[in-house]
Formats: sequence, structure tokens, C-alpha cells
Amino acid sequence: MTDAKLFQPFQLGSLTLKNRIVMAPLTRNRAAPGNAASAMIAEHYRQRAGAGLLITEASPISQQGQGYINTPWIVTDDQVAGWRLVTDAVHQAGGAIFVQLWHVGRVSHVSLQPDGGAPVAPSAIRANTKTFLGGGFVDVSEPRALAREELQGIVDDYVKAAKNAARAGFDGVEIHAANGYLLDQFQRDSSNKRTDDYGGSIENRARLTLEVIDAMLAALPPEKIGIRFSPVSPANDVADSNPQALFGYLVEQVGKRKLAYIHIVEGATGGPRDYAPFDYAALRKSFGGAYIANNGYDRGMALAAVETGMVDLVAFGRPFISNPDLVERLRKGAPLAELDKATLYGGDAHGYTDYPSLEQ
Repeated sequence: MTDAKLFQPFQLGSLTLKNRIVMAPLTRNRAAPGNAASAMIAEHYRQRAGAGLLITEASPISQQGQGYINTPWIVTDDQVAGWRLVTDAVHQAGGAIFVQLWHVGRVSHVSLQPDGGAPVAPSAIRANTKTFLGGGFVDVSEPRALAREELQGIVDDYVKAAKNAARAGFDGVEIHAANGYLLDQFQRDSSNKRTDDYGGSIENRARLTLEVIDAMLAALPPEKIGIRFSPVSPANDVADSNPQALFGYLVEQVGKRKLAYIHIVEGATGGPRDYAPFDYAALRKSFGGAYIANNGYDRGMALAAVETGMVDLVAFGRPFISNPDLVERLRKGAPLAELDKATLYGGDAHGYTDYPSLEQ
């Protein structure tokens, strides 16, 4: 199996990835006080540096962008220093790592927002979803619609986060425009009922995402920016009446900007891959660059998808939680360890850095 394409190097911009396996972003709610990454988080990623590319758990670009307790931000100098622990550890282990930049929009709670204010959204429509506040999951709060003049401030926060990512030593950034968070809320017509130039047509609903990309391109080269979409996923209560047209337009525009990759959640996030019909091959063709496939891939599917040229790289999520040496297990066809669902969110090193490798 060492000859299989999945385990061969891949050129991503100026980065030579040692294989085509990607560790997907996984929120684990273990930030240190001050919402910073810690030595324990650094150890977690170091253990998994066998992946060709690691993408961190989503990192809030502002307090307004936070939706879950104890997620590591990328705003202050201390938070940048925390992430530097992570990038140093991964690089010393021979890995490459991007940080996922996050604004949750309406998927938040007043207790997490500045001055206890309402979460923000394209339109004042409450999401039928929950967030994690430490003691468990609770309903998200009622949002308020963003005023047009507030949008530039959000774009600016993305740019600051991209610059902070460079300071922290990341190899690049991934813009989180998936799973019903802020950019996806603007993209989808179920959550965006605006009547200004950020609502209505596909071009208008895609505007904020593209403005974020264009502003970030002034701070980072395109090969250091990727983006994640989830075209048909109902995650966090979003939907669209014509996802093929919407994401076809978005990906075409991203392709014109020559970003490093598109990272696509195929089907329902963490659910059925055939949730709704969609032509993912059309996205790959339209983009013209690296395509990372995500959602429910097992060893056989990943081997076949890469070997046949359907995808360039495959992202694994939950299998990486309980298998720090997932790449080696996939290469050998070894059994995978089961994860402990009770330790997924919050807590200490248990269920985080203490899963044994095959050797152990």
C-alpha cells in the first residue's frame, strides 16, 4: 500500500505534503484560560503530524465570532503565542498545518458575546440548533441582523486573523464558509433575507465571502489560503433553494483567485453522504486547483477516490481523534480504535492526548 497514491507526496503551492491525508478541523473545547491554545493542545496536534496536512479546530477571529466555550481564539498576542506552541510542535514533527478562521454568526449565546449582546447574523432569524457552554448543550440565542456598515469590521477581523496566523507560524489559513456559520449564513437563502446588496441574488449572497477572500489576499499569497464549503449540509439549520448554482458560482470565483484548495463537505456534515443530490465533480472541475474531499470516507473509499483522480486529498475527522497515528493504520490496513464520545467536548488530556498508537 505504500505505492498507493493516497500515501504519496502532494504539492500544495510551495508546500510538499508527505501524503494526501488531511486531518479535518475538530472543535474540542480545551482552550486554556484567556481562550489560548496550550502545551496540551500542541501535544495533541504533534501526535497527529503524520497527516500530510493538519487543519486546526476552528479559531474565532473575534469575541463576536465565538459560539462555543473554550475555543482557542487568534486575536491577542497571548493567543498568537499559544498557537505558536502548536505550529512549532507540528513543524518539529515534520508536519504542515493551516488554521481554520471562524465567525459563528448566529450560532452563539448571549453569555459569550460582547456585553451580553445578541449574536449577529445576515437576518434576524434564530437558528434551530444548539451550542456548547461547558455544562452541556443549550439553544442558541436570538440574533440581530448586521447593519451594512458593520460588515467591513468583520472583513477587517478576518484580515487581522490572517496576519496573526502568519505571526503564529502557520503554513496557511482556511476560511470557514461551511456548516451554517456566518459566511454560510450569508450564502444560503434560508438564513439570508436581506434586501440590500448582500441579499437576494446568488452574487449578492456570495459577496461577503468574496470580500473576505479579496481582503485577505492583500495580507497572504493565494497559495496560503484555502476555503471550506458544505453545499448541501443542513448543519446549524441552513439550506438553499439552488445549491448547485450557488456553490458553482462561489467555487468559480474562488478558482479565479487561485486559492490553495477547496475543502468540501460532501453530504450532511457528520451524516449521510447522499443527503441531497449534488455534482461535486463539477466543483472540482470549475475550481481547477486542489480538492479536499470530506465526510464519511473510509480507507477503501479514500484509496479509490484518490487513485481514480476524483479528488486530490481526503480529510478524516473523528478517526483522527482516537487514532493519532491514523495515517500509519490506514497504510497498514490496521484496525482503528473507537473514540470515547463522552470526552469529545471539554475536559483534560483524557480522551485528547492519551489515545495510544499501534506501537504503544
